[in-house]
Amino acid sequence: VHLRSARRLCELCCANRGTFIKVGQHLGALDYLLPEEYTSTLKVLHSQAPQSSMKEVRQVIREDLGKEIHDLFLSFDDTPLGAASLAQVHKAMLRDGRTVAVKVQHPKVQAQSSKDILLMEVLVLAVKQLFPEFEFMWLVDEAKKNLPLELDFLNEGRNAEKVAQMLKHFDFLKVPRIYWELSTKRVLLMEFVDGGQVNDRHYMERNKIDVNEISRHLGRMYSEMIFVNGFVHCDPHPGNVLVRKQPDTGKVEIVLLDHGLYQALTEEFRLDYCRLWQSLIWTDMQGVRKYGQRLGAGDLYPLFACMLTARSWDAVNRGIGQTPVTATEDSEIRNHAANYLPQISQLLNRVPRQMLLIFKTNDLLRGIEAALGTRASASSFLNMSRCCIKALAA
Repeated sequence: VHLRSARRLCELCCANRGTFIKVGQHLGALDYLLPEEYTSTLKVLHSQAPQSSMKEVRQVIREDLGKEIHDLFLSFDDTPLGAASLAQVHKAMLRDGRTVAVKVQHPKVQAQSSKDILLMEVLVLAVKQLFPEFEFMWLVDEAKKNLPLELDFLNEGRNAEKVAQMLKHFDFLKVPRIYWELSTKRVLLMEFVDGGQVNDRHYMERNKIDVNEISRHLGRMYSEMIFVNGFVHCDPHPGNVLVRKQPDTGKVEIVLLDHGLYQALTEEFRLDYCRLWQSLIWTDMQGVRKYGQRLGAGDLYPLFACMLTARSWDAVNRGIGQTPVTATEDSEIRNHAANYLPQISQLLNRVPRQMLLIFKTNDLLRGIEAALGTRASASSFLNMSRCCIKALAA
């Protein structure tokens, strides 16, 4: 039944495109919340969303850049490298021989998005009438706030430059350059960077890339964004995080794509969140309770701690750094999540809005760790702990 429903939901998202795919992707990342049939079925939306035709792509480029494709580019691949909910990316070559990636927005998405959100609001209210204990209004609120930002590619270009500058001390991070002279709100031109998806173990084995190193780098990068800078890339699904060996030096690089969605954390929230993680790492249960409540979890703070760490309350009490993740614990959490759905939806409705994207980011990163088989390593906790201490000291 789960599989059948998940397939129907996936078809619904593909038929309606745009915002629906966005929400479908979000659901596909909720590993701790939904049965596996849903998450594995909806994960295809991360890289295989419906495509716009070449005719539509030409039209958007003509309207936004005022020229035809053949006037701007020596070559332009008709088949997109990937199609996402709001746009698709084509490989092309500029007249001066530079290879670029051209991100083109689906033409109807802008006009459609406000209708989609309205429709979702109606559906969510209907669900609330039928099942009063479910609180999904936060999903709609998030879409309302984030979509206009994601639909503006100039905003994405600015975010890319900001994060590249902010994390320039990480020599393993590559953020593709933006070519501003050929970018508009609906067309974004950037340097073309090749690589394998971050969850593709076979690609890493073939290219002799160490999965543990990748996992460590990711952890350092995200801990720095969340705890130290409070400016977080919130869409690290595998299609947006590539890995490669640098052509010249052979050093391993992480390529971060799609900078449309960032969350800026307030100082107060960031420091409370730092202290909460520190309490979790040091098994300081008073602290877990205090900072869990300060972050809006109230009496649901044990559930909050479990959702943040994706560990059982028992493991949290024994110390998440001390007890490695086991397969039985993972399946136990999954099976119990269904019983706690009303409380989980209540909690998501209660916590500050900044927390929601952090949850999403955590889940996506954890999905990558699970795919790489590096979840049991303690290095991610060490990185987090270092960054927490650094942030609190500052």
